[in-house]
Amino acid sequence: MKRIWNFIMVKGSKHKQHIIALAALLFFIYIGYEYYFKFSYILMNPNILKEVVLSYGNFSILVFILMQILQVVAFFIPGEFIQVAGGYIFGAYLGGIISLVGITLGSLMVYFIANNYGKPFVDKLILKKEVKFFKKILEVGSKKVVIFMFYLIPGIPKDALTYICGVSNISLKDFFIYSTIGRIPCIFISSYFGEKIYAKDLTSLIIIGIIMSILFVLGIFKGNIIIKNMVRKRKIY
Repeated sequence: MKRIWNFIMVKGSKHKQHIIALAALLFFIYIGYEYYFKFSYILMNPNILKEVVLSYGNFSILVFILMQILQVVAFFIPGEFIQVAGGYIFGAYLGGIISLVGITLGSLMVYFIANNYGKPFVDKLILKKEVKFFKKILEVGSKKVVIFMFYLIPGIPKDALTYICGVSNISLKDFFIYSTIGRIPCIFISSYFGEKIYAKDLTSLIIIGIIMSILFVLGIFKGNIIIKNMVRKRKIY
């Protein structure tokens, strides 16, 4: 019996990364089903979400931070709805700060997971083609500038990128500083948008909506063009 146990332990240690990756995938599937597909009507309805969050009283801020952390870790859940909800529930300033805290903590957690359990873990979560592309881009020019620009430009899947940063040769310090700074504008704009929804300020909503839509489209198309040009110049792409 002891020999069998030792054999299992040895085999288990050899496949530790794969076991952890599989467990994480199952966890994400569960989270995605329970908190997105099953309760998506809550996430997309600010009135219901506000009622649910504030029902926790003194712990409502903590609950909202945990929601942001879960959204970053389970990166396929759209974060914009929750960021907008932060402004709707707590106001633009406080909501933005709470969202920033939750998103930063979630990003650090993701970086730690990816950095410790490495490539097999990330390859099972994200297409290998995307991992390869982003890692090459991160090798172009100053990593600090590249990280900042990736997190600043709207339309780029920032939470998925966090996993890739964790398996790249980027220090935790640089990742923390430049990804956080890059996220700040979009987080507070989303929070401000949420506050204006609560105030029913239709004029501001239209103006912000148009501006953010334009920036989002430009980020998707022009952002990719800039990235490809950077790659071509370094003969990586």
